[in-house]
Amino acid sequence: MNEWIVVDSKICAGKPTIRGTRIMVKDIPGMIAGGYSLDQVLQAYPELISEMVDATLQYTVTVINEVKVPAHA
Repeated sequence: MNEWIVVDSKICAGKPTIRGTRIMVKDIPGMIAGGYSLDQVLQAYPELISEMVDATLQYTVTVINEVKVPAHA
């Protein structure tokens, strides 16, 4: 984890969230994949700062790098 990402079983059923919010980490990369710019994400969630958005992307990459994905034949 990093300073902005937390996992608390009492918040969002233990899904990773951005510290001090109930915004789930998965929502931010999903928005970016859907075509949102950084500015649009920050407009949608005015309580966030760009470092928080960056932290979600770094966290996502870390998790993906740790997951073993079975090869498809």
